[in-house]
Amino acid sequence: MRAIEIPEKFELKAVGRIRNVDGKAWIEVDEAYLEAMQGLELFSHIMVFYWFHENDTPEKRAVLKVHPCHNPANPLTGIFATHSPMRPNLIALTRCRIEKIDENKIYLDRIDAFDNSPLIDIKCYFPPDGRDVDVRTPNWVGRVKKETTA
Repeated sequence: MRAIEIPEKFELKAVGRIRNVDGKAWIEVDEAYLEAMQGLELFSHIMVFYWFHENDTPEKRAVLKVHPCHNPANPLTGIFATHSPMRPNLIALTRCRIEKIDENKIYLDRIDAFDNSPLIDIKCYFPPDGRDVDVRTPNWVGRVKKETTA
């Protein structure tokens, strides 16, 4: 088996911006990527990849453990086991429902990104294939769900 060389650094560039203003959310895709949106109108949901730009400091990138959801009642947990915006690579992922598409704008039901977050990528969302899947989560996940629905 041939060894594959993995580069130390990768180059990412923004393909647009997330807009999140006064309870309205949309994506503005750069005009250069307009053709990449062809066929997107056939989907109800997309996966949006963006950059946690407000956490892009050496100190915040060095954080390896957090209390999930900023709640000290939750156990100190490694960031790979959370959705924390503190990460070595500040990539965020959110599934969003498309409300409409108008030229280079994709209007969404909501998004948990800050306004002007750099858009890294969009992928159409394929739902699970329907097979039963065993899912295991820690106890604090149930607390988070109850708190967010209250």
